[in-house]
Amino acid sequence: MRYRITFVAGLAIGYVLGAKAGRARYEQLARTARKVADSPLVQEVAGLVGAQAGNAGRAVYDKAVEKMPITSVRDFLARPTEDEEIELIEWETHTSNGAGPGAGGDRNT
Repeated sequence: MRYRITFVAGLAIGYVLGAKAGRARYEQLARTARKVADSPLVQEVAGLVGAQAGNAGRAVYDKAVEKMPITSVRDFLARPTEDEEIELIEWETHTSNGAGPGAGGDRNT
């Protein structure tokens, strides 16, 4: 449906721009286009399309937030680099196996 509307709009715009019937025909087409654009049915459809676009945008935003749970620039900048993250994982692995600092019963909590 969206492609049909785009196609028809393209045809109408092309016809208006390419019309060689003179100013009177242009004014007639412009009046008709304004009447169509001001039509309550067209306004309702435009509102529905706008709402759907807003909902789609919100859905995309929500999915992006799920994939990248960064709430602020500060959070993003505070994230460890790849090397720091690897070191942290290695450190956690060693400490959970009892091989890290404080493994001899002197655990710091």
